[in-house]
Amino acid sequence: MPLTDTALRNAKPSQKPLKLFDSGGLFMILNPNGGRWWRFKYRFGGKEKLLSLGVYPEVSLKEARQRRDECRHALAGGVNPSDTRKTEHAAEAAATGDSLETVAREWYEKQLPSWTQGHSKTVVRRLELYVFPILGSNVMADVRAPELLGMLRRLEARDVHETAHRVLNLCQQICRYAIATGRITEDPSAALRGALTPVTTRHFSAITDPKDIAPLLRMLDGYQGTTVVISALRLAPLVFVRPGELRKAKWVDIDLDTAEWRYLVTKTQTPHIVPLATQAVAVLRALHPLTSHGVFVFPGSRNNGRPMSENTITAALRTLGIPADTMSGHGFRAMAYTVLEEQLGFPQHLIDHQLAHVVKNTLGRAYNRTTHLPERQRMMQEWADYLDTLRREARS
Repeated sequence: MPLTDTALRNAKPSQKPLKLFDSGGLFMILNPNGGRWWRFKYRFGGKEKLLSLGVYPEVSLKEARQRRDECRHALAGGVNPSDTRKTEHAAEAAATGDSLETVAREWYEKQLPSWTQGHSKTVVRRLELYVFPILGSNVMADVRAPELLGMLRRLEARDVHETAHRVLNLCQQICRYAIATGRITEDPSAALRGALTPVTTRHFSAITDPKDIAPLLRMLDGYQGTTVVISALRLAPLVFVRPGELRKAKWVDIDLDTAEWRYLVTKTQTPHIVPLATQAVAVLRALHPLTSHGVFVFPGSRNNGRPMSENTITAALRTLGIPADTMSGHGFRAMAYTVLEEQLGFPQHLIDHQLAHVVKNTLGRAYNRTTHLPERQRMMQEWADYLDTLRREARS
């Protein structure tokens, strides 16, 4: 039975969102806080879609039906009404100056005087990488919690959970600023509390902020232990391979003259190449006289016919006083991923290749190990040079 204005005015919220159906795909969501949102459900390209048509009573029942009919007319002509709405929103945002990106940059400028140069660079880089390409052109008042969550889910899918939480925190601050400046009346980010996967050691704790990486490197350089463990600690951040692949590294797979380490990735059983920066080659050349008579680059302390223990790197980090919830052996991968993208500006697909993630081309085929090798060589050298710069800054 179609909705009536009387029924809408008298509808009472409950503990869970309620759906009040009209006709032709139009319905209202009545939230526990009393908010009433019009939605239009339709199918396009064989998939079910959902489009927001505004908020009641600002958008009346009559107007909601008119908007539904316009959408259905677009569908009859083979046009996705969601695409039309995005175009209209982008034009509206440009005209009013109230797009998410405009509000975010305004907020950013207000915060600059209280931030360090490094922190301000990190903030704007995260916004430009993760937020603006997806939601930047949206009118601020039209941004909804599911859209924010969808953006953050992309980061979680890449296993950079800490970054997802940091981006959410930025969105929360921007939304609060938007409320204070009259752009929105409700905070869509508030509904995301508890929606993201918690950052725990289960997801491999990692240090990803440059200001924290500098003292970490200084601590690693000061480790007092065997030459084998010292070398492993110095090489780990330079190559950021999986901990098991580092400790099982074999001399036969490493060519110091061509500065390449070629091996079979344990997780995917695919060939992989790690270009070695000059700093990595220096570490390995210094270690070569000590362990090259055996199979493993980092042999065990009791039996050089076996690789060092899987707990060796972790134990060294704990000896240095680095807590388990701060940094793990696996954390060097997340550290490199975050900084290479956010600070050094390398594209995601290039970093994924170097991390030996499964990266596919447009035909769905996995790229081979030599893909983008020159670019990856340059990236690995710039990464090593960047770490050296952080070391120097930590000592000054």
